[in-house]
This record gives sequence, C-alpha cells and structure tokens, in this order.
Amino acid sequence: MNVEHNGEKVEQILQGAMQEFLARGYAGTSMEKVATAAGVSKPTVYSHFKDKEILFQALIKNLGEKKFNSIFGSEPLIGEPKIVLRNLAEATFKKFEDEEFTSFMRVLIGESGRFPELAKICTVNLFKPVSEVVSQYIASHPELKISDPEAATSLFVGTLVHYHLSQNILHSKEVMPIDRSRIVDNLMEMMLKSIED
Repeated sequence: MNVEHNGEKVEQILQGAMQEFLARGYAGTSMEKVATAAGVSKPTVYSHFKDKEILFQALIKNLGEKKFNSIFGSEPLIGEPKIVLRNLAEATFKKFEDEEFTSFMRVLIGESGRFPELAKICTVNLFKPVSEVVSQYIASHPELKISDPEAATSLFVGTLVHYHLSQNILHSKEVMPIDRSRIVDNLMEMMLKSIED
C-alpha cells in the first residue's frame, strides 16, 4: 500500500497505531484499539491496512522516511569529510534523542524474537538507507584511504547505534556514563586518520 497518497486519514491511523504499539507492544495491540486511538472506525483502519502486520510495516516505513529525510534531505552528501561526517554523527544523535523513536526501538527490539520479519523491515527502512548513503560518500572520497567503505560504514553507523542503545535504551547512563562529544571526536579521529597524518 502506498502510504504517501492516502492523506490525512492514514496519518491519523499511523499516529493512533504508534500510540498503541508504544503502550502495548506489537502482540498486545489490536486493530480495534488502533481505531479507537486514531478516532476512526475499525472498518476505516482495515480499508487502509489489511492487517496489523501491514500497519506495523507502514509505521516503520513512515518513521524511516521521516528520520532519513530529516538527516539527509533529498540531496547526496557533499562536502569535506571532516565536516560532513561530524555533522552526520551529530544530526543522528539529535534524532536519537527523540523519545518516541527511542520508545519505538524498545518495542521493536522487545518483539524481534517473536516477530523477526518486523525487525528485518526495520533494518530495510531505517538502517539500510543510511548505510548506503554513508558508504557511497566514503567511497567517493579516496583521500580517506578507506579500502572497505562498507565495513567502515558499519563501524561508523554501528558506533552511533551502540551509543544510543547502551546509554538510552539499556539505561546505562548511570553505570557507564560517557559524553557523546567524546564518541564523536574519537569516531572522527578514526575516520579521518589518513587526512590528518
């Protein structure tokens, strides 16, 4: 289903669905509860989404597009690596601070064992687009002297995701606190080592 062309009603349903999935998890959410939260009838929900899995997929896709576009926009990454990569890391951290996104990731991680296909959809819509753009950028800058842009991207994105997971989702700020500026500084040091030498 193409969510982009269904207008305000779909957005209303997605907002109700987000509210319910965050409150009840995937297994505990029903289409009836989504309809109530969205302020629409149950048949209206079914007229746009044939079942709960399709609705959850649309929610992930919608969230992924919003996060991706807000960080990257519609243009390819252009500029000096020391500026572009730092800005990218900072923008990603800022998006991770969104409480709704953090709560949604908790739900997704919690449900991934029982519903692995949903977790894969998250990877396709949230992480893969980011990785592809960053990998293409690294590959287009030979001055970085990175022999494996895909692996370097995995390290770059993985560092940002790990920080968010450990500090915000697993509540380790009190146990292993570390300022995110230190993470960004050291990440830049590793990525830009060939330029700085």
